[in-house]
Amino acid sequence: MFYCGTSGFSYDDWAGIYYPERLPRKNWLSYYAQEFNAVELNFTYYALPEVSTMKVLAGRTGEGFLFAVKANQDMTHKRQQDASVFEAFLKILQPLVEAGKLGCVLAQFPYSFGATSLNFEYLKMFCGWMKESDLVIEFRNSGWLNQKTHDWMRDNNIGFCCVDEPQLPRLLPPSAEVTSNIGYIRFHGRNETKWWNHEHAWERYDYTYKPEELEEWLPRIAQISRVAGKTFIFANNHWKSQAVNTIRQVRSMLDQLVL
Repeated sequence: MFYCGTSGFSYDDWAGIYYPERLPRKNWLSYYAQEFNAVELNFTYYALPEVSTMKVLAGRTGEGFLFAVKANQDMTHKRQQDASVFEAFLKILQPLVEAGKLGCVLAQFPYSFGATSLNFEYLKMFCGWMKESDLVIEFRNSGWLNQKTHDWMRDNNIGFCCVDEPQLPRLLPPSAEVTSNIGYIRFHGRNETKWWNHEHAWERYDYTYKPEELEEWLPRIAQISRVAGKTFIFANNHWKSQAVNTIRQVRSMLDQLVL
């Protein structure tokens, strides 16, 4: 089963490009959910919303729609070793759990989070605090690409996030790794120039994929989907809604797969 969507849906620069100019913001998710069956909620990385907000979001999507919720920065970047931070995050997930619409939690760790023994111990603590949640980890540092990491993730049923991103030193290369019942792919774009040198965060994700670049992923997607129970595919090149066109192309290409 494929769940395809974009990394975030509530961008001001999508108004008048993807969303009709006069469509109220409160109707954006319902409009989005008419076309896609999944979305990454990225705003949870910056600040935790009210539980009531998550309940409203669940109600604006139809049956079968799933949310992948990004872990808060205190959990992945600041790495506060405080169980209450995780308890607060788990609390906001409950409306999605009760509605049967929580696909998984995405924990994206920064490039600075290298494969050290200390960081590995934090990962173990992190996963323990996340309890029974379906968890997917995105590493930004290629030092984590080793058998020890993959075996530990499989033993603990933790998903591995495959990525398409600039092929710069120590970033992750494209792969078809599956370490749990969840397959997960993120298309970040290949903007090498702005990946490290940018004034605004969106500049990193300002990239338009060529069809042949997306077609490169078809064998990997097929390999992932043969192993995973469900496969999430998200486009994160969100500037000016480029992600929408990316995921539309990917979704149309899925018909070519021989599974």
